[in-house]
Amino acid sequence: MTIIERVESLLGAMDLAEKIGQLNLLAAGEGLVTGAGQPTALSDRLANGGVGAIFGTKSLASARALQERALAGSRLGIPLFFAEDVIHGHRTIFPLGIAMACSWDMGLIRETAAYAAAEAAAEGLHQVYAPMVDVTRDPRWGRVAEGPGEDPLLASRIATAMVQGFQGPGLGAMLGAGSASGLGASGHVAACLKHFVAYGAPQSGRDYDNASLSWEDLLETYLPPFAAGLEAGALSVMAAFNAVNKVPMHAHHPLIEGWLRASRAEGGQGFDGLMVSDYTGVKELTPHGLGPAQLAVARALHAGIDMDMVGEDYWRELPALAHHGIDAPDAGFSLGAERIGAMIDCACRRVLTFKARLGLLDDPFRGMAETARPPARDKGRALARKAAAASAVLLENNGILPLARGARVALIGPFAADRANMLGTWSVSGRAEDVVPLDQAVAALTGVTPARAWGADIVDESWLAARLNVHGVTVDRDPRPEAEQIAEAVAVARGADIVIAALGEAKEHAGESSSRLSVDLPAVQLRLFAALAALGKPLVTVVFAGRPLSLAALSKQSDALLYAWHGGVGGPEGVADLLFGAAEPSGRLAISMPRHGAEAPVTYASDPSGRPSPGRFAKFLTGWLDLEDDAPHFPFGFGLGYAPVGYGPPRLSRDTAPASDRVTLSVMVVNHGTRTAIETVQLYASDPVAQVTRPARKLIDFMQVSLSPGESREIGFSISAAQFAYPVAPALETACWQRDPGLIRLHVGANSRDTQMVELTWRD
Repeated sequence: MTIIERVESLLGAMDLAEKIGQLNLLAAGEGLVTGAGQPTALSDRLANGGVGAIFGTKSLASARALQERALAGSRLGIPLFFAEDVIHGHRTIFPLGIAMACSWDMGLIRETAAYAAAEAAAEGLHQVYAPMVDVTRDPRWGRVAEGPGEDPLLASRIATAMVQGFQGPGLGAMLGAGSASGLGASGHVAACLKHFVAYGAPQSGRDYDNASLSWEDLLETYLPPFAAGLEAGALSVMAAFNAVNKVPMHAHHPLIEGWLRASRAEGGQGFDGLMVSDYTGVKELTPHGLGPAQLAVARALHAGIDMDMVGEDYWRELPALAHHGIDAPDAGFSLGAERIGAMIDCACRRVLTFKARLGLLDDPFRGMAETARPPARDKGRALARKAAAASAVLLENNGILPLARGARVALIGPFAADRANMLGTWSVSGRAEDVVPLDQAVAALTGVTPARAWGADIVDESWLAARLNVHGVTVDRDPRPEAEQIAEAVAVARGADIVIAALGEAKEHAGESSSRLSVDLPAVQLRLFAALAALGKPLVTVVFAGRPLSLAALSKQSDALLYAWHGGVGGPEGVADLLFGAAEPSGRLAISMPRHGAEAPVTYASDPSGRPSPGRFAKFLTGWLDLEDDAPHFPFGFGLGYAPVGYGPPRLSRDTAPASDRVTLSVMVVNHGTRTAIETVQLYASDPVAQVTRPARKLIDFMQVSLSPGESREIGFSISAAQFAYPVAPALETACWQRDPGLIRLHVGANSRDTQMVELTWRD
């Protein structure tokens, strides 16, 4: 029996309450596993078949017990599915999403997602709320930590790699009317693309705030990663908390039922999978201004939200709506009871189809065998260490790195011995005790224990200390005065040949509800840094953070500057590998680093302005009067290695071609050093004459290559005219993609700033 046949048979046997119950997605809680606790909303719902899925279970045993209770309470024996936030690892925490994006290594990203899926599946989980593919260009937004950075092409490739890693092989046969054999191979989970859409474009970088942007920007920048994830087979999508162009996403019919679900012939993506709300997202339509609970529920269901997470508004309001419909002329919204009943059927059908694709309708305990074992933990740790080294970006190096393993080193700063902050935000199932801190990692690698001083108070400004009960910052606090802590650090540094300053931000500085007005290091850390720099000793600075920070002060006085992000359980070990040459620096920025904390949003792909070259009218520059250079201090795509790589002049297979043909751009890259170089060759394009303003540069391809010492290699990019299409969209419904014939400029090089150009002309 096919999935469609199985689902239609089951749907035909269900009553209204059972259908609505399938749309209810609740959170696990205390006292719900054995049945011995006090009754709760979840236990009541389980008893009468009123739950479709649960998120937040913490063990295989709890998932099995809840599944047993659900099956006992369901007249038709419909199972639950179990979900969790597995953003950058499950039990084994990998580097943050923004850090992994800086690896530009799709194979590595796919491998970490597959490992996380195997760990999650071993605990009875079927769906993970990842990948987070929100493009963002504003470092003030806290959730930049979870995402893929500022570029839609890089984000799209990451979306593809993570969906493939989570869901595994064998997906294609299950889609549509395919087999009900279950999701991929064992040890895989369903991906959930989030947050749909433009959640990374809030006004002023304030989390949950709304996005007002052109339809062209939406189509070209924020939607492509979702399209790529769907193309890779993602089985589910989560709606965003924000509103886009005045319509909250949980009620955005044109984007969900239109762009997402409409057929490709109608200009949509043809997505037939599961659409879930974010946490209480349906309920939040009321404070968004879309009406009381019943109207909010009708709007969400009409927009295409299949499952209501936690709020239970569907559970409470849909029975009456299914019987009476809704007529709200003051809100311009009206739906009859028959129409609402059909929408309930449609949403329930998608929930059941999702479960069938997971294999749960055939075996409710699929993947929950009591003998289930997670993947080898040592394999995960080795992968996490490798990922941390590949994700860190070397921004400055005046020849001091790599360090000799016998060097007399002082390790100074609040992250010299830190564990908890290395995990980063949204490390739900991670454990700080799994982290080997930097001082121990250096000692294990070199055989020499570094002299160390650190002041935990130096992590946090007083404003954050006052909010510890809100943010849960886990740095141990040092009661001594700041001056005493800095004096101790300076004294330790004086006795060393080389100083390593381990600075950054606490993990809860970044993440959800952690937007910041100023993306600078805390002032107290800058004072510590200034005291160390004044010693005049060789100074290596390592920054652990969840977002891009303004680094102008550090780069001026550091002999080497390594941006390590929050690197997960292997973060400090990966940093030690880089500092002492056990690994080669290969990270490249996935997001521009601002020169000043107030320089936001910022992107390499900004549109050109109409102002001419200023000449003597310098005041009319489009930047800021009080900033010498308005370019990002370290641009998108930037990163150094230990071996210098040279680029030969780029060559085109032909400089004029019909639009139906492909053209090859070739460039020779050579490793001029004595160490292996891992180079990410990047190709950008600009369209100097178009119908609308186009970005000054746009990434259209990249390739990562490993070069042995002295090795030369020719890199070739195959280019088609279709890559230069862009949207023109007076409205979403009338959007069209078009391409202009004529001149295109191609820029190839090591980052978005340092490139060589060739010109190509397309003939239509």
